[in-house]
Amino acid sequence: MSDSRLYPQALQLHRQGQFAQAEALYREILKSNPQDADSLHYLGLLCYQTERMEEAKKYLQIALEIQPNNTDLMQHFALCLRDTGDAQGAISLLQQASKLAPHDADISHNLANTYWHMQAYAEAAHGFSALLAQHRSAEIQESLLAVLFQWGDAAHQQGDYQQAQMCFSQALVHAPSSVELLYNLANAERELGLLPAAKQHYQQALALAPTDADIHNNLGNVERELGNLDIAIQHYQQAIQLNPSLGHALVHLIHQKQHICDWQDLDAQVTQVRSWVQQGQPMQIAPFAFLAMPNTSAQEQRLCANLWTKTRLQAWTMQAQPYQHRWQHKKIRLGYLSADFRQHPLAYLVSEVLERHDRNQFSLYAYSSGKDDQSPERQRFMQAFEHFHDIRTMGIRQAADLIHRDEIDILIDLTGYTQNSRAQIVALKPSKVSINWLGFPGTMGNDLYDYMIGDPIVTPMQMQACYAEKVLNMPHCYQPNDTQRPKPQSAQRADFGLPQEALVFACFNQTFKILPQIFACWMRILHSVPNSVLWLLQCNTWAQNNLIAAAAAQGIDASRLIFAERVDMQTHMSRMALADLFLDTLPYNAHTSASDALWAGLPVLTCMGDTFAARVGASLLQAIDMPELICADLPTYERKAIALGTDRSALMQLKQKLANQRQQTPLFDSQQFCQDLEQLYQKVLPN
Repeated sequence: MSDSRLYPQALQLHRQGQFAQAEALYREILKSNPQDADSLHYLGLLCYQTERMEEAKKYLQIALEIQPNNTDLMQHFALCLRDTGDAQGAISLLQQASKLAPHDADISHNLANTYWHMQAYAEAAHGFSALLAQHRSAEIQESLLAVLFQWGDAAHQQGDYQQAQMCFSQALVHAPSSVELLYNLANAERELGLLPAAKQHYQQALALAPTDADIHNNLGNVERELGNLDIAIQHYQQAIQLNPSLGHALVHLIHQKQHICDWQDLDAQVTQVRSWVQQGQPMQIAPFAFLAMPNTSAQEQRLCANLWTKTRLQAWTMQAQPYQHRWQHKKIRLGYLSADFRQHPLAYLVSEVLERHDRNQFSLYAYSSGKDDQSPERQRFMQAFEHFHDIRTMGIRQAADLIHRDEIDILIDLTGYTQNSRAQIVALKPSKVSINWLGFPGTMGNDLYDYMIGDPIVTPMQMQACYAEKVLNMPHCYQPNDTQRPKPQSAQRADFGLPQEALVFACFNQTFKILPQIFACWMRILHSVPNSVLWLLQCNTWAQNNLIAAAAAQGIDASRLIFAERVDMQTHMSRMALADLFLDTLPYNAHTSASDALWAGLPVLTCMGDTFAARVGASLLQAIDMPELICADLPTYERKAIALGTDRSALMQLKQKLANQRQQTPLFDSQQFCQDLEQLYQKVLPN
């Protein structure tokens, strides 16, 4: 029992914040009665309040031994344990207290707070929700909102976008006018492909915060993905106006202007981005958009990728240590990671190689982070693998754990820094070896992948310093080809709006690859080849209108530009055979489109540049033994196109040679390609 005179006085001083005087009285009581539980309790609490944690634990523990069912004492000891790193001990003590006093709101509140403190967000949110149902206090509601926000943010950072969406949606019920919640909910919805919902929530956020540059930028991203490129560009421009240092908004603006072939101020804007890269500015410059910009060098592209890994992936690479890779298998386990196991150009490149892998030496696992479009291509991919995992809704760590449990020897990323990249998974190092191949024509940056696959043309020895990965060169071409892709069927030019007697130059590349220098070259070719037309892919109406206007500015009538609608693969292959010569782009060559053209019997004229993306056309032509179609510079390319355009017999000879070479050269030899690839895989595994 406490001293009837000193204890009330000590307690009053304590409550008034006169800690020194209160402590002196507590200690005086304990001199005469060392087992005074109340004085031990509040002396321990006072030590906790003055951040003397070890003393606090000592006194509180002695008091609790004397009064083991004192729930206030249990709470104070639990808080002390929590704040000295023993959150689990605190949870256990608070749970005991809750059983003794199940309706005590303070215990429930402290328990929820402790769960929150240890980032057990689900339990914390449940606790605060239950409290809020009983006590509609502003403090509890604020705590619940904070937990839901942190839970949602943590889930988003982990790539668990469904959980993030749930948290932000639940929080928004309690704070419907929160700009931050609306913005974060929209971010999660965009990652889940729920674009109309994301657009709605960005718009609501923007109505509340019209000068927020980040909201404008992200709303621009959604409008872009919805196909509203003109509106997307307006939002990017507004974002830059509000915040000129928002580097990623400028990168988005440049890339979408390239998509619509709006070249106004392009050189100045690209120069600004290149200067940021050269200076090492952490501007979140997307590597894919950067390598498509004119005049960027291979070394700058590596710098850009390094900056991206530093700003976006470093947190993941720092978490890579816990995994151990001690397994040994008779067969090498290959894990293929991709967002594009669907109707996508990837299907017309790699499907047959996957099918031809030697199952006596290799086991194949797929990790699909993209949508299931229910297409025949998806079904073919699923049948090509012994194990097919859909990881689209998994968090990053969850997916990496799965790959590690599968004991993958070599993880091959077929997506890289293209859309829906999951490079964070590779950053965690769940496999023995990681390889960057096929999806992204360049380096992924420092400390991320062990190897990348190239060939003597796209990644020659003298350029290997431009790649962070160790380069594995295939003997012929890095790009595989599916010989089961449709073959051209009989078709008529009139069916596709082509003049019967005209010389048809074609380029079926996406419009972001068409830049002013190459387009001006094409216009001079049309000037020099009478009765010729240029057949382009109809990517969007803005590009079509801008290209027609650019042609008119150089004296070329709109009727000489013909735009091809998107069609199914069989129709596309058949119509490609109707053209006379495929004109490649620079600095980003045709990749799958070039292989499609060669498969259709359409010769491809390319100009070889200095970067990976600018050398793919040359690689394909070398592999099919048609080096005469590789040009070293644009003047040579232009002269060659004009010469072929005015010599029908020379073109016919090229087509005949191409028809013969398809059967006799490595480009379309999937079996040999697969064997060469497997030899590379066998070389990279540590003994």
